[in-house]
Amino acid sequence: MDFKPIIQEQRKELEDIFRQETIIGREGLATAKSYLRHPNILAVLGIRRSGKSIFSYLLAKGGNYGYINFDDERLGAVKTDDLNSILEAFYGLYGDVEYVVLDEVQNVHGWELFTNRLRRTKKVILTGSNSQLLSGELATRLTGRYIDFVLLPFSFREYTELKQVEVKESYTTQEKSEIIKHALAYIESGGFPEVDKFGRQMLLRIYEDIITKDIIMRYKIRKIEEFKQFARYLVSNSGKEITYSKLAEIFKLKHPLTASKWVSYIENSFLLFRLERFSFKLKQQFIAPKKVYCIDTGIINTIGFKFSEDKGRLMENKIAVELRRKACGKGIEIYYWKDHQQNEVDFVVKQGKKIMQLIQATNANERMDINERELKSLVNAGRELKCSRLSIITWDYSGTLTYAKRKIELIPLWKWLLAEK
Repeated sequence: MDFKPIIQEQRKELEDIFRQETIIGREGLATAKSYLRHPNILAVLGIRRSGKSIFSYLLAKGGNYGYINFDDERLGAVKTDDLNSILEAFYGLYGDVEYVVLDEVQNVHGWELFTNRLRRTKKVILTGSNSQLLSGELATRLTGRYIDFVLLPFSFREYTELKQVEVKESYTTQEKSEIIKHALAYIESGGFPEVDKFGRQMLLRIYEDIITKDIIMRYKIRKIEEFKQFARYLVSNSGKEITYSKLAEIFKLKHPLTASKWVSYIENSFLLFRLERFSFKLKQQFIAPKKVYCIDTGIINTIGFKFSEDKGRLMENKIAVELRRKACGKGIEIYYWKDHQQNEVDFVVKQGKKIMQLIQATNANERMDINERELKSLVNAGRELKCSRLSIITWDYSGTLTYAKRKIELIPLWKWLLAEK
């Protein structure tokens, strides 16, 4: 097979995007570039359509590179033996390439050994839509010799850059009103780059591709309709506690292990992620109910409940995603907390052995909107976990308050989302 026409066409498509569309510099780009100062493997992982191809192009475009995207029906029959022919096509087209970009490489069986060989002389950029990309042979052979970078949909800071909204230290009343409108639109439509271009109908297409291509086909799931209902249920219940036994009961699965596997498959595709309930006892943490959050609020607003129905839950989900983004690469862990009296705190931020911060989310515009139970839970958790930094993220209410002799910081969601990492 002659790969050169496909390689040339795919490269032209990327370069046309840069000429014709607004491309923003993604957060984390400088960090990712630093991993490629020398021959190395950088795996850019993340949910389908989150901008991994463009991110990889931004990493490689300063040097001589070869790029191929295996998420192309013309490359569906590519085998391990064909990979060297692709490398030869790169050489024939571009000479001695410095970067080799293999987009959606998990579609090619046996790619690991080829990549291992390239690593010795090339700066290799892999992209994949499955978190298990590096869990197999490559990870075994390359212990400590590759770096993975998770790319999420646009943050609010990236969204405001795309919309050419100026981020400042202080705002007039009118400017603040505009920022809040953009925050509302961002939570409703989410952060997938293509949604800004093609509209929210793209969210349904993205969701269906993830469910069908990245999960059902990849894991050869036989109970297709049951699985689709299962996935929709989890998206619709983002932020709520789940147990595998209860899921198995709801969907009439023979064993809770099937529910656990299905959740793992969805998590591997980056559509959802789990939070554990915090406990100093690992056994209690393991057996306690989990919470699941969707990686994008636009998907929830399209597939699950509507923004107008439960603004507070969408706020909580957005905070969960942003905490995950901010924690990436910093050794920070995120949990939720709940005691035997059912007092609950939405997020526990832990670094090393220390609890750094406790966060509640509430759709509040003034003090009277904040539920006393939320304050009580926050203070109780602070005492139990020996944490003094207590925060409530509101819709648009800022300041500080004292409850049970504990100081609590109040910060509007839009301001928190725009804060530097």
